[in-house]
Amino acid sequence: MEPQENLPSSKKIKLDFKDSKYATGRRKRSIARVWLKKGSGLIYINGKKINEYFKKTNLLISTVRPLTLTKRANEFDVKCTVKGGGHTGQAGAITLGISRALIEFEPELKPALKKEKLTTRDSRAVERKKYGHRKARRSFQFSKR
Repeated sequence: MEPQENLPSSKKIKLDFKDSKYATGRRKRSIARVWLKKGSGLIYINGKKINEYFKKTNLLISTVRPLTLTKRANEFDVKCTVKGGGHTGQAGAITLGISRALIEFEPELKPALKKEKLTTRDSRAVERKKYGHRKARRSFQFSKR
């Protein structure tokens, strides 16, 4: 085994989340497991910092939205593991997980989060392809002759 100093920065992180709240978030094909605890505002996704995991700013903003909306951005540490789907679905799953974990900590935040539709799962998913069609609803081009 190599010493700890030679490992990449994402491998050194060993967070202690013993007295934390757990919640699950889902979106499209993504599933996020989120642990929330009192802390200083650090967010780790799959062992990486949020800035390293999500490069696009809109995904960063949407992921942290439940914390900024309730003005708790610097009060909680977040550790989550997310798998499946693409970046957008993963960001949506993490958002729902953070919202649910926040409600576990402070139930009085639920009306504010519910008003912004952050407590319900977005059930939209890709529609399956049908036979006799080119895509889910698009038909093949009709030729009269």
